[in-house]
Amino acid sequence: MGRGRAKAKQTKVARDLKYQTIETDFEKLQRELHGEDGRRSGVSRDDGTDDDFVDYGEENSSRR
Repeated sequence: MGRGRAKAKQTKVARDLKYQTIETDFEKLQRELHGEDGRRSGVSRDDGTDDDFVDYGEENSSRR
């Protein structure tokens, strides 16, 4: 008991998503997928922050 409101909300959201029409910009999607916009989205660069954690592990391993 007590799931009525949550289930109703889920049903409403699912119905909205099912019948919602979204205009897709296929040209923008193509540029993003081919990397023609000049930026590299989703690719992280290695900035060396992991090195700090290596030192932490070495310091604490002697305490065990």
